[in-house]
Amino acid sequence: MAPSNTLFLALFFSLSLTTVFTYAKVYVVYMGSIDTQDPNEIVFQNHRILSSVHSGSVEEAQASHLYSYKHGFKGFAAKLTQDQALQIAKMDGVVSVFENTKRRLHTTHSWDFIGLAGEETMEIPGFSTKNQVNVIIGFIDTGIWPESPSFSDTGMPPVPAGWKGICQSGEAFNASNCNRKVIGARYYHSGYEAEEHSNLEKQQEDENDDPRKKVSYRSPRDSSGHGSHTASTAAGRYVENMSYKGLAGGGARGGAPMARIAVYKTCWDSGCYDADILAAFDDAVRDGVHIMSLSLGPDAPQGDYFSDAISIGSFHAVSRGITVVSSVGNEGTKGSATNLAPWLITVAASSTDREFTSRLVMGNDVKLKGESLSVHQMMAPARIISASIANRGYFTPYQSSYCLESSLNYTKTRGKVLLCRHAERSTESKLAKSEVVKAAGGVGMILIDETDKDVAIPFVIPAAIVGKRMGNRILSYINNNTRNATSRIFASNAKLGSQPAPRVASFSSRGPNALTPEILKPDIAAPGLNILAAWSPAVGKMNFNILSGTSMACPHVTGIVALIKTVNPTWSPSAIKSAIMTTATVFDKNGKPMRVDPDGRRGNAFDYGAGFIDPTTVLDPGLVYDAEPTDYKYFLCSIGYTEKLLHPITRDNSTCANQAFSIPSGLNYPAIVVPNLKSTFSVSRTLTNVRKLRQRTTYRAVVSTPHGIEVSVHPHRIAFTSYGQKVNFTVTFKISAPSQGYVFGYLQWKHRNSRVTTPLIVRVAPSNLGAAV
Repeated sequence: MAPSNTLFLALFFSLSLTTVFTYAKVYVVYMGSIDTQDPNEIVFQNHRILSSVHSGSVEEAQASHLYSYKHGFKGFAAKLTQDQALQIAKMDGVVSVFENTKRRLHTTHSWDFIGLAGEETMEIPGFSTKNQVNVIIGFIDTGIWPESPSFSDTGMPPVPAGWKGICQSGEAFNASNCNRKVIGARYYHSGYEAEEHSNLEKQQEDENDDPRKKVSYRSPRDSSGHGSHTASTAAGRYVENMSYKGLAGGGARGGAPMARIAVYKTCWDSGCYDADILAAFDDAVRDGVHIMSLSLGPDAPQGDYFSDAISIGSFHAVSRGITVVSSVGNEGTKGSATNLAPWLITVAASSTDREFTSRLVMGNDVKLKGESLSVHQMMAPARIISASIANRGYFTPYQSSYCLESSLNYTKTRGKVLLCRHAERSTESKLAKSEVVKAAGGVGMILIDETDKDVAIPFVIPAAIVGKRMGNRILSYINNNTRNATSRIFASNAKLGSQPAPRVASFSSRGPNALTPEILKPDIAAPGLNILAAWSPAVGKMNFNILSGTSMACPHVTGIVALIKTVNPTWSPSAIKSAIMTTATVFDKNGKPMRVDPDGRRGNAFDYGAGFIDPTTVLDPGLVYDAEPTDYKYFLCSIGYTEKLLHPITRDNSTCANQAFSIPSGLNYPAIVVPNLKSTFSVSRTLTNVRKLRQRTTYRAVVSTPHGIEVSVHPHRIAFTSYGQKVNFTVTFKISAPSQGYVFGYLQWKHRNSRVTTPLIVRVAPSNLGAAV
């Protein structure tokens, strides 16, 4: 069904439209691109709209107003009743009206593992990346801890002349906290405070009662650590002795250590709200950032593109040449990928070849290992029991087996090691389980978690995570030696090269794209498991910490985007994405196909996109799939946006009448997905030469065909003679044998040692759907 204002009102239809709703909540009113209007005129227009739904009262209109978006796009955020929101949604020029939804954070040896060695320069043979001092990365996150050595400006030149941002003062933060590294910092809390006013009041009471309970600064200062971690991963300076409580010690730095950082704090203790995210995008476009990084996103399934703050903000940023990098999400299941817009670079998480493990020595002298960041160790063996027999009071053995809060009997637990379970994909804290065991007198814990067994946790007692098979083995030992079973858990150690890597992390969200299946998501994979980076001492009094999540994978790609921008400053966001995707690898460091945790199955494009990022080849991809902002407008036409709806989004003369393609597969994307092949189907692509040539260069097509699909490429050879030259080709898919579900292959354009690789993903439609696409 074609998108329309009706689509954006769907959230209201569960309630009677005849009812007058007096309860006000925050809504975002999105009105598309800006035209030639003065920003002050946009604010006046917003107030006029608000006055019209407040019976003409200017005072009430101003009181309800939170933000006006007036630099990168038009719109506002305001407190409205549901009835008022409905009225505004029907007005001319309004694209969408949606609730102020909360987004969640998708919570360094990793750069050595990727292939970028060295300390500060991060030079890649054959290319100079010294110009990264002129690249500005904007981080929409939880803020920054500016005193961290990762954000030192020693030896950095003056701030780039085109920078228009500010260093916003606030609680424990003023203009002097910015420097030549962190060149701008803003914070946004109106959308958050409007939704969680009672939580804020409670926080203030807690802070007054106990200063140690401070959970958030009303300023760009980071009180959670997440924002400092992501910023330093992408662009942190070289730090000689970075470690986590002595673990993984050594030098560490970000991908583009001389790039500039601009901070847009929109995320607070409970999440990040749409109204604040859009305000950050709006300012970042005006400030002059070149790249934006967002390690956050919506819950799956994601809603329509233009009722999603990240999709809206990034659309307008990309239209102005700003590359936007985002994380795919941490739900780890098929079809759970988020940040699905084709103009975004969406990143999956993988492992590196470093793991953090604790040795487990059982009483029968069997030596095992489990994942852990615990620096605590047992000095002697202790009896080990299943937590299911340590149940307390009204808790059942089943409940206590998960070591839930208050579920353990102190008498039964004291002095023992407990074998606990963790529910698959549960959001409950594994760290908290170690605290529960400790509070009940336990001296150690072994936690069975098959799903995320490779995520290291900083337990408060000697503890480690094992998979289901090893957990059952330990349980069998306990049952066969009821009163004599013992275990000793040692402190964690960092170890390199013990497992094949990279592997796709079990928590990393998977495709296919639930909104537009013709667009591959995720796009690329990067390290996101057990990543060491800067931290906020406001949490745990630590300067560095190890975290896992697609939140950690996203800034790895952001750092590489900064290096590409350094070497190729005129490249479009789509050219940068293409270079990243077409040079990726689908093999681990042993030359074998990448695997997926926790079960070790062979991965595919829905797990890792085009593959694992390779910064050593990304600066010279040879050919790219480029796209202009108008191509994304054609894409919107192809998924049903009408010209009436499209015009306010673009504010130009775009029409769907003369669009370059009529189906989403027609977008010049660095992957080809055919989700409903009925007989034969052809799709065209355009490659642009981005290599300076001395002579005619010919590429030939090599195809690895998806199972049961015949693939032909025309022409089979393409030739280039000049920089910027474009060549079209067509790929035709034909069913040759029965197949079920999605099947995977690739198209590779080869010239000597150059490889331009494009994933091919096809699903054959059920036979009763007809004979043609």
